Amino acid sequence: MCKPCMPTIKDMVLNALDRFRLDGRVAIVTGASSGLGVAFAEALADAGADLVLAARRVDRLEETRERIEQRGRRALVVGTDVADPESCHALAAAATEEFGRIDVLVNNAGIGTAVPATRETPDEFRRVIDVNLNGCYWMAQACVGGMGPGASIVNVSSVLALVTAALPQAAYAASKAGLLGLTRDLAQQWTGRKGVRVNALLPGFFPSEMTEQYPEGYLESKESRLCVGRAGEPEELASALLFLASDASSYITGQTLVVDGGLTIT
Repeated sequence: MCKPCMPTIKDMVLNALDRFRLDGRVAIVTGASSGLGVAFAEALADAGADLVLAARRVDRLEETRERIEQRGRRALVVGTDVADPESCHALAAAATEEFGRIDVLVNNAGIGTAVPATRETPDEFRRVIDVNLNGCYWMAQACVGGMGPGASIVNVSSVLALVTAALPQAAYAASKAGLLGLTRDLAQQWTGRKGVRVNALLPGFFPSEMTEQYPEGYLESKESRLCVGRAGEPEELASALLFLASDASSYITGQTLVVDGGLTIT
């Protein structure tokens, strides 16, 4: 290649940045009614994607829709209970009817409990598993038929799949650990055959609707375990989500990306 034709460093940087773009693509975000789900939806819209926003609280989804439309992107609101397979299929059908395709699925919907194992009821445990683990499976099943090569599924797990945090969270930890196995298996089933990548995102301590239920001072008490010395900001996690959702991670599948400020290495 002649020297004038060789790409410059600037060209290479710009090409790398282009791989984070999602122009012309459609992303589904479950649990998009609050907290990190809103941050994920905004980041995807900023990267150029149109959004399908799913949660049980439709009134809160309308607020997220307004945020997306203010960014110049289209947004479809669909009330969804991810624990119900029929509801998941209805969401996928609505997305395909509206936009004609599904390129990104962010399995973010989740609930948690902090109940001692000796007192947690079967219904409490099952509900957490139904939403956090089964719900991701039903959503992936429902959406993969509308996905083509280059599509991406991101399962939002938790650092509690790897470590404990001094709260009794057996159901939550079990559900999030189960997502890691689910991610690996779906990746080996679908990446080679369908071209759909499947990865897991593991947040550490980030402010969310769930963390608001923790005892006062709990998050601050955990900062000494964090190499960076503070809780994460939503945009720091959303950036990692965008990496996994976009072509920037086109050679990555079946993996877990831990975003925890160093919690798991201390």
